Amino acid sequence: MPDSKSARAAKSVPSRGQQRADGSTFRSKDEVEVGRRMEALKASKIMMVDDEPTTIEVLATFLEGEGYENIVTSTDSREAVDLLRKHLPDCVLLDLMMPNVDGLQILRAIRSDATLQHTPVIILTSSTDAETKLKALQHEATDFLGKPVDPSELALRLRNILAAKAYQDHLINYDGLTGLPNRRLFLDRVDRILRRASVESIPCSVLHLGLDRFKQINDALGHRAGDILLKAVARRLERSIRPSDLLAIPGLNEAGSPLCRLGGDEFLVILCGSPSADSTRTIARRIFSNLSQPFRISDEELIVTASIGISLFPEDAEDIEALLGHAATALSHAKQAGGNQIAFYSRALNTESSKRLLMENQLRKAIGREELLLYYQPKFDTYSGDLRGAEALMRWNHPEQGLVPPVDFIPLAEETGLIESLGEWALATACHQNVAWQNAGFEPISISVNVSSKQMRRGNFVQTVRFALSDSGMAADHLILEVTESMLIEDQAKTLDMLNELKAMGVKISVDDFGTGYSSLSYLKSLPLDELKVDRSFVSGVSEGSDDSAIVNAIIAMSQSLGLIVVAEGVETAAQLRFLQNRGCDQYQGFLRGRPVPPSEWGDILKRSTGGD
Repeated sequence: MPDSKSARAAKSVPSRGQQRADGSTFRSKDEVEVGRRMEALKASKIMMVDDEPTTIEVLATFLEGEGYENIVTSTDSREAVDLLRKHLPDCVLLDLMMPNVDGLQILRAIRSDATLQHTPVIILTSSTDAETKLKALQHEATDFLGKPVDPSELALRLRNILAAKAYQDHLINYDGLTGLPNRRLFLDRVDRILRRASVESIPCSVLHLGLDRFKQINDALGHRAGDILLKAVARRLERSIRPSDLLAIPGLNEAGSPLCRLGGDEFLVILCGSPSADSTRTIARRIFSNLSQPFRISDEELIVTASIGISLFPEDAEDIEALLGHAATALSHAKQAGGNQIAFYSRALNTESSKRLLMENQLRKAIGREELLLYYQPKFDTYSGDLRGAEALMRWNHPEQGLVPPVDFIPLAEETGLIESLGEWALATACHQNVAWQNAGFEPISISVNVSSKQMRRGNFVQTVRFALSDSGMAADHLILEVTESMLIEDQAKTLDMLNELKAMGVKISVDDFGTGYSSLSYLKSLPLDELKVDRSFVSGVSEGSDDSAIVNAIIAMSQSLGLIVVAEGVETAAQLRFLQNRGCDQYQGFLRGRPVPPSEWGDILKRSTGGD
């Protein structure tokens, strides 16, 4: 019959200067740490299976004297496997020669069980038969001890095996960078917590946190600085969780840290006992507050923000996978809304997330299925009305939804990284199309292609442009690359080198949506630019004396002082065109004279432009 002894109350470990039992004192922190580790090992659960009660009694008495009191014993080998699965010991002392079920059969069962297979097993045997020992080794016995067992040898071997197991358990269950539990350990803990919370009717919540713009920090400062930041974030998260936020579930106080590093810049938190969404939101805001204090990394002072997605148990889900999935959906929504936000899961979010996932999968296949196409919007001289060029605008001919405008899929492409392949396709297609028009006998025009920040950050962007030009045969001075202000300031030194390379090839550079970002004359002066485009939001509001009029006036004046061509976007009325003509704007585009059209209709625009409309 089994006999289980409950663990002794944890002994307090003396700190430096306190006395040992022999009257001496702990003199170093290292010695204190050794003491802590030994106490942790003594808390390990040991199971002994032997059909000789005397052997079990002698060894159990000795181990208790050594400080091991979490001991489970059995003299009936038939119940051994069930007891192992119930108690999940840290180490097993197993006799080989037993009636009914022998030790080798039990060892085979241990190694074939997914939960028990890595449990250390010390074989106790009086057999000197080499073949028997070889079979035990083939079934991955951890160690051997001959009977009668030498207690001192048992103590040393048990200590070493438990220490090795503790180290391996730490590698398996804890994040090597932050020291927080990893996903594997966290899922096990949360599963136990939720099962108990369900019985006790205790509410819980899962917080899924992700840092905003962490990749940019990593790219700018390097991965070492990124690792230092993640460790600092982990420490602040630990300080953000108070004892009152932790498990309010009887019997689960041993569940450990409520935190987990999921991977990358993402973390999970499990909270129990929070009576409402409001109290969970309060804790999330406390986390925000702690993270908002500057981090000092590599002599740089960083302000870091985060987004948090929250799902509630049992309102949103009652199983662990669904609960974590819902929190991830809410986090994605918070990031899409601009970051630095808290979002609670809702069924509407789940529906939206499913739609986005479906669209992402369809978008990945769109290039291969030739569903993408470029429309071209003409650019006209503000005074003569002559055609000056065209802007290539991407469209998606969705097999079910029809023509999808870029506002509905470009942000998704940016978020998922698909924008790089889409941008490369657009650049190559626009260059080939421009050459095709020239080969058809039309006068050469400039073609403008939008460039995403992800494309520019890739190390081979200049080579991509060079290949698109050489493959199509288009002259470099017929290509205008449109970039945004925010892209120009992300990594100014690297960006300047890249723009200079492109300029050396003959490519022109335009700043798109100017005035909506980080407008600064000082950085514009240092960049090899050719063109500024006034954002349509300003053009639509121009009238005498309006704020938008003043902004447009300033942009035009600044462009002229820098020798840049200024292009107005979104011109829809004759009054807007007159305003631009009176202010000296060079070119314009908009529905007043030209909507974006497919290549098949572009020939008509080229023909009409011969005499200026």
